[in-house]
Amino acid sequence: MEYSEQRIKIAVQKSGRLTDHSIDLLERCGLKVTRSKDKLICYGENMPIDLLLVRDDDIPGLVSDDVCDLGIVGLNVVEEKRLKLEQEGSKGMFKHIFELEFGQCRLSIAAPENVQYDGPDSLENTIIATSYVSLLTDYLTKNSITAEVVFLSGAVEIAPKLGRADFICDLVSSGNTLRANALREVAVLLESEAVVIQTLAPLGDEKQALVDKIIQRLDGVLKVHDSKYIMLHAPRSALPQIRALLPGSEVPTVMPLEGNDDKVAIHAVCRENVFWETLENLKAAGASSLLVLPVEKMLA
Repeated sequence: MEYSEQRIKIAVQKSGRLTDHSIDLLERCGLKVTRSKDKLICYGENMPIDLLLVRDDDIPGLVSDDVCDLGIVGLNVVEEKRLKLEQEGSKGMFKHIFELEFGQCRLSIAAPENVQYDGPDSLENTIIATSYVSLLTDYLTKNSITAEVVFLSGAVEIAPKLGRADFICDLVSSGNTLRANALREVAVLLESEAVVIQTLAPLGDEKQALVDKIIQRLDGVLKVHDSKYIMLHAPRSALPQIRALLPGSEVPTVMPLEGNDDKVAIHAVCRENVFWETLENLKAAGASSLLVLPVEKMLA
């Protein structure tokens, strides 16, 4: 397949916690891909969209340099790159356009369990190990703290045990890694999740229209996450109670039942989990013939 500059290029993490989620989400938006022999590019078969599989740290730069039109990457990586460029007197030529609701984590400062922490002032004149130098430096500057920042590209959590740092600043999700290394989370610098970023370079009408379509489809897929479509019959007199019991739904569709003036059919999209207790409560309110279906896609 020939590579064309008219195709949308999306930078995606080559391997890591966001990779499978990112590609799966794009496939749920209708994209079918074939991997190149070197496994660095996924070519879109049915849409003019190609995925470049790269290191996550490289994604903001590729989008900023207009090598890629879009990127899917953690907000922590985006903000680290943005601040680094600002601290160098430059500007990232990308914009954050959409949140993807997966890859949630937080960038936090952690202290050894036996070290007292009473707020940012406890960091004064200490050594802090991190992979996120720019984000940590920005935090220290805003809090008027003087500390030595030591860059480590990996295994940041063992720095205090090795005597290389007093504190660490690293990504935290479950907190298990911190506990395993006798550390505790003491301050959160950034709440992060996977986001879509776009180059600030003009794309042209056709490419921008395709980007808008991708974002619309992503929104449609994410909106129905954990959503269910409920159909049921109920007495007209029970409508107010039934509506109150439908979890996270908009105004339901109410239709008359042929040959029965006292009952109606109710259809609703519920954007929260529908538990057995929900169905039992609906039945107790007078509902019957309850049917719950998964929702795959939805456009508002």
